[in-house]
Amino acid sequence: MRRPTVVKLGSALIASESGQPQLERLAQVAAALAEAVDAGDRVCVVSSGAIALGLKRMGAERRPRSLPRLQAASALGQAALHRAWEDALGAHGLRAAQVLLTAAEIADRRAYVNVRNALGALFALGAVPVVNENDATATDEISFGDNDALAAQVAVLAKARLLVLLTSVEGVLSRAPGDPAAELIADGAAARQAVFGPATAEGSGGMESKVLAAELAAAAGVPTVIAAGTADSVLAPIVAGEPRGTRFEPAATGESAFKLWLRFGKRVAGSVHVDEGARRAVATEGRSLLAVGVVGWDGDFRAGDGVELVGPDGRTFGRGVSSVDAGELAGRPPNVEAVHRDRLVVY
Repeated sequence: MRRPTVVKLGSALIASESGQPQLERLAQVAAALAEAVDAGDRVCVVSSGAIALGLKRMGAERRPRSLPRLQAASALGQAALHRAWEDALGAHGLRAAQVLLTAAEIADRRAYVNVRNALGALFALGAVPVVNENDATATDEISFGDNDALAAQVAVLAKARLLVLLTSVEGVLSRAPGDPAAELIADGAAARQAVFGPATAEGSGGMESKVLAAELAAAAGVPTVIAAGTADSVLAPIVAGEPRGTRFEPAATGESAFKLWLRFGKRVAGSVHVDEGARRAVATEGRSLLAVGVVGWDGDFRAGDGVELVGPDGRTFGRGVSSVDAGELAGRPPNVEAVHRDRLVVY
């Protein structure tokens, strides 16, 4: 089966300034998705817009700052958002499936696998998963922060063949949008040279968050394109491989699904500092990290939590799942395994 294409649309493409769904644009995207499905592709949408659509329904003129009111706006707008996608995709005989996630599902291995299996079942049915963050239940501690990060995580989780981040500008620009000297940066490797502007009033991301998300996905082997979603036909050429926007080439990776989850999905609760002998044993010789090689740690992590591994030069060289509570490392006890080699990944 062909690996899926993940397409993300930001709030500015979904909702108008008056808080209404931009139905013509959704129809254009749905038509392109239907064309891809007809050609045998699997497609997944990551869609912002619930809060933007919900603000009008709660009578708010501005995006609230308090978490409960943001959650209320999301709950009110999510139904309208999904209905808009159902109508747009249904016009082409496609079924829209609603998938709401928090970062907790990505961080938990069992939930991560369950989500991946659910997406696979939906693809097999010919449905189009429409994914959004479950803002009604997410908190600051378990939030992706923006849907660009969510889209990258979904692309990694689904082992996507392509991630497309559609935005309101043509790609990563050398200067802020509107600056007459602004030029498109076509090569993602040079994207960090851009002068990033602020997020839109409707959204929570911005171009910098898209670049970070693109770099994450590309590091996991998923090619990523940041491009304008405002043109009549942009998605189909991108899926066909034509140059559009800013493209981030994928890194070569032979890592297993578990290692990819550990590297990009597992949340980190602390860091473990090791001596040079322990760093060499883990990074070069492929051994487990023993407590005797630990010289310190940060964070009150527990067994099963994610931890970063830091060498004597202060650089992070890996990430793993701790086998012990932080307090058990005190005194550098011998014969205690801090992180098993099968549950760590080296950068």
